[in-house]
Amino acid sequence: MNILLWVLQVLLAVFVTSTGVIHFVLPPNLPAPLHWMYDLSPSLHATTGAAELLAAAGLLLPGLTRIQPRLTPLAAFGLVLLMLGAIVFHIPRGETLNAVLNVVVAALAALVAYGRWRISPLSERVFKRGYTT
Repeated sequence: MNILLWVLQVLLAVFVTSTGVIHFVLPPNLPAPLHWMYDLSPSLHATTGAAELLAAAGLLLPGLTRIQPRLTPLAAFGLVLLMLGAIVFHIPRGETLNAVLNVVVAALAALVAYGRWRISPLSERVFKRGYTT
């Protein structure tokens, strides 16, 4: 289960990093499924982009550094909340494909949150006499 959770964490981090960067860069020729990004206000771009980049960092860095690994399930839960907000944004606009993608990402993030909280939590390093165990 630990390997599956790591794979999901990396995939989710790559996905939200790419969309988070797009929020800040906003290239002129986005594909049709991403045209909704042109309708967001600059403050909403900054907020959602920052939230996605922070979620990506929270999914990976605590486990890789073993510093505050309890933050990983919290980052995954935050990503669930972000995706729920995205679903609420896309459904009234008739963007069903985007809403379905957000449901899938939310479900995977929920699995990571629960998995890292209860099933296979990450552990902190224990320092004893200068050695790590």
